Amino acid sequence: MPLYISNERPQPDQVLADIADYVLRYEIKSDLAWETAHYCLLDTVGCGLEALSYPACTKLLGPIVRGTVVPNGAKVFGTQFQLDPVQAAFNIGTIIRWLDFNDTWLAAEWGHPSDNLGGILATADWLSRTRISEGKKPLKMKQVLEAMIMAHEIQGVIALENSFNRVGLDHVILVKLASTAVVGKIINLSREELINALSLVFVDGQALRTYRHAPNTGSRKSWAAGDATSRAVRLALIAHTGEMGYSSVLTAKTWGFYDVYFKGKEFDFQRDYGSYVMENVLFKISFPAEFHSQTAVEAAMILYKKLQSLGRTSEDIKKISIRTHEAAIRIIDKKGRLNNPADRDHSIQYMVAVPLIFGKLTASDYEDSVAADPRIDILREKIVCVEDPKYTRDYHDPEKRSIANALSIELNDGTLLEEVEVEYPMGHKRRREEGIPELIEKYKTNLARRFPEKQQKIILKKSLDYDTLVDLEVQEFVDLLVI
Repeated sequence: MPLYISNERPQPDQVLADIADYVLRYEIKSDLAWETAHYCLLDTVGCGLEALSYPACTKLLGPIVRGTVVPNGAKVFGTQFQLDPVQAAFNIGTIIRWLDFNDTWLAAEWGHPSDNLGGILATADWLSRTRISEGKKPLKMKQVLEAMIMAHEIQGVIALENSFNRVGLDHVILVKLASTAVVGKIINLSREELINALSLVFVDGQALRTYRHAPNTGSRKSWAAGDATSRAVRLALIAHTGEMGYSSVLTAKTWGFYDVYFKGKEFDFQRDYGSYVMENVLFKISFPAEFHSQTAVEAAMILYKKLQSLGRTSEDIKKISIRTHEAAIRIIDKKGRLNNPADRDHSIQYMVAVPLIFGKLTASDYEDSVAADPRIDILREKIVCVEDPKYTRDYHDPEKRSIANALSIELNDGTLLEEVEVEYPMGHKRRREEGIPELIEKYKTNLARRFPEKQQKIILKKSLDYDTLVDLEVQEFVDLLVI
């Protein structure tokens, strides 16, 4: 009997249909999710404003063709650029992620769900300005918060059980997927068009994690999310033209995503889409450091003060032991030369050594001028990381989601300092009450980096109060943030 290939097109893969139905039909009723999305917006904008102080970041910004201004285009906050929504998404996404200071989600896969704001805000702003030019009503900021909650949920729920890093793919594939879904809703795609757009995400070539790992760690990791969220806008707009999709993009034998990229394994799901991820997202409040090290840095700050109280310095340290979780060992336990800021902010040894020497860790501490201090590399060599299986279990426990680290120090004279353990970082849901006032101060500090005092006061008046913010038109909010 002759073999043949069936050319009958199947129904869309369930993963695509579930995302589309969630985005188009789900009603967010969680007050905690709305409240957290508000804080997330403020924090994410602030992170972008701080990044504008770094020439390595700003050199990538602006239109593709210098001098181009797009009528009714999206504005890039903190700058004077007005761009098409695809390039604006790249600009906004890049500044948000540049300093590794925005929110984080940790599971089988990790990532930074607020990266999606690049595509969300660019599309909503461009669409609002376009609607006003046509005599129509613009979007409100509540629609931006809704899109943020949904993007967080899509990225985070898939990440709970599915490790893309295990097959060498970067987590920004989930930024591209989540941004495509919510941008598709913003531009009013039909269900069929939205499924088509989502299928195009998986057909796309996907980013490798090469730029995140030794010996190739580099600055692309700081603009990879900008690239992903901008590509999402592009794919949603392509689908909006009526361009076809590929219904079995995941499950097709040989040529589908599962067989090509995922070793034939289908995605697993722990829970249905709702608002769980936004409710439980992790804010980076205290330190611009890779999240698996946040509690280690906090412990190092405590030990720095202990050393000071004893009249000792980092030069009196013989050995530092770090009890940590498996993900930290795999991602940021790094020996040898660190070549650039992107390398340093993914080394737990560097991120612990700096506060033990200087009593602080800021974004500027990853720059060459600070890294040249020989004391840092000397101290790095004295640090040993060991996995604690309990920390690894608690890291994956959906009821805990801890990111624990414990530091102990032995001095040259044999003195052992009491181990300092920190299970949950400041930005964790279990420390929200403690963390939110600090998050607001972080936002105010970042506004002050870019805007004169009068403009700061106007921005704060319009953005700090939830009810005031959600009623703002999108272009009105963005215009507050233009220099």
